[in-house]
Amino acid sequence: MTVRPTTPDLSSSNPDWWRQAVIYQVYPRSFADGDGDGLGDLKGLTGRLGHLAGLGVDALWLSPFYPSELADGGYDVADYRDVDPRLGTLDDFDAMAAEAHRLGLKVIVDLVPNHTSHQHVWFQEALRSGPGSPARDRYVFRDGRGPHGELPPTDWQSVFGGSAWRRVPDGQWYLHLFTPQQPDLNWEHEEVRADFRTTLRFWSDRGVDGFRVDVAHAVAKDLSEPLRDLGAPELSREEELDRFPPGTHPFYDRDEVHEIYRDWRKIFDTYRPPRMAVAEAWVTSASRRALYARPDELGQAFNFEYLQGRWDAEELKRIITDSLATARSAGASATWVLSNHDVVRHTSRLMLPPGTDDNAWLLSGGHAPAVDESAGLRRARAATLLMLALPGSSYVYQGEELGLPEVADLPFEVLQDPIWEQTGRVRKGRDGCRVPLPWTTTGPSYGFGAGGSWLPQPSAFAAYAVEAQDGVEGSTLELYRRALRLRRKLLEGEELQWAPDSPPGVLHFARSDGWRCVANLSGTAVELPPGEVLIGSGPLEGGRLGPDTTVWLA
Repeated sequence: MTVRPTTPDLSSSNPDWWRQAVIYQVYPRSFADGDGDGLGDLKGLTGRLGHLAGLGVDALWLSPFYPSELADGGYDVADYRDVDPRLGTLDDFDAMAAEAHRLGLKVIVDLVPNHTSHQHVWFQEALRSGPGSPARDRYVFRDGRGPHGELPPTDWQSVFGGSAWRRVPDGQWYLHLFTPQQPDLNWEHEEVRADFRTTLRFWSDRGVDGFRVDVAHAVAKDLSEPLRDLGAPELSREEELDRFPPGTHPFYDRDEVHEIYRDWRKIFDTYRPPRMAVAEAWVTSASRRALYARPDELGQAFNFEYLQGRWDAEELKRIITDSLATARSAGASATWVLSNHDVVRHTSRLMLPPGTDDNAWLLSGGHAPAVDESAGLRRARAATLLMLALPGSSYVYQGEELGLPEVADLPFEVLQDPIWEQTGRVRKGRDGCRVPLPWTTTGPSYGFGAGGSWLPQPSAFAAYAVEAQDGVEGSTLELYRRALRLRRKLLEGEELQWAPDSPPGVLHFARSDGWRCVANLSGTAVELPPGEVLIGSGPLEGGRLGPDTTVWLA
């Protein structure tokens, strides 16, 4: 079989550059510290952009860098059109974006439209203005229930635990689906909509190429009186959504949300090329997720079913097949992701037995059950090559190119994630995947900065550092570099064909652009199909494909 070398058009003139791109997520507070205060910042990021260009990714997605008190890792935004002073200035952002573009990297920024910080000037004005004021209409304020209004207006629950309502001194309550420091906006208010249009233009005019939309499914809410109780606050988010006909839940995945994104698309399309967007939308079905990815809305939506899939060939085959069909029906491209700032890193997660409670595992410090890190790295490398072979966009989380495991044994006293306190110290939270990156094998923070780091790094990070893997044949870093270079040459079409009669536990598909991927998810070595091996996640075993190993074939 002859593989046709191609190079996808990722230039500024191509409006569809994002459809097959590899996008690298930067969690700025944990990427690189430029001023030595222990917190990652924009100057640190700018100084390390060569790493991303050398890795071979097409774009970087920057998690929130806006002014914030960090009540929720930066997702409590006090000003949508500025930079947190601890991370830099607007000039620093411009310098970072200019350097990224010089290196051929697109820039995507996080947008948080569901809520602001309680420090936002609007919310502070609402508190000063009192009940019934126009300033309160930008948020969701309500009188409480009970003889003296002492009870929350509804039984709605916060994602982080407890009531989703907080009472203010004058007796009213405000809605916060996340922390109390994150009051929800009222998207029925035209001033809210207009302000976000301004924000979209502000960053697009500064050269931003796209937006990742946080909690895209929760923006529209049913605020008609009386507000509806859910009636079963003990249910999980998924169980709760299933109790309502699609599009009718009081505050999740309502049909009205799509008019907001259609309005945004009109703004995106005024730029050349049009600005891209991707939705974080936790919904009940692929068909509901596809609505966010329609061409006249955001264009893409994260595929969380794939991220949550078990390391099981039949399950992943079903998810991949369904995901491609769903994306095709919406006119979108599929998205694939294995790790991000909200989940246990896949080097560790993929080794946990089916049914393992991630939180219980974290609370045990990663000891119940224990995870074999070398076996986890082997499986993670195989999962990466499988993901990168799939048609569509791949999202890579910082540090996965180093094979970093979850830091599950962070002491309770150093935890920063609000989930820990908000749940009464029941859920450990997401700090274990947010520990700052190791760049060098020595130093107080392994090259993250001149001093320490805001979360402690384990000593084992020295062996995972960029310095330890750079130029080392067979290292995970070099695997990513080689795979991404090869992917850019090979990738063209957006279709695949499953090979018939694959052995149990093996995924084997041919790409419409002339190459194949074989992934052995079983526990035994299997015969390798004929063809030239272009790349493998691990060595072959006497010419056979070993367990937890993926290869690409010509």
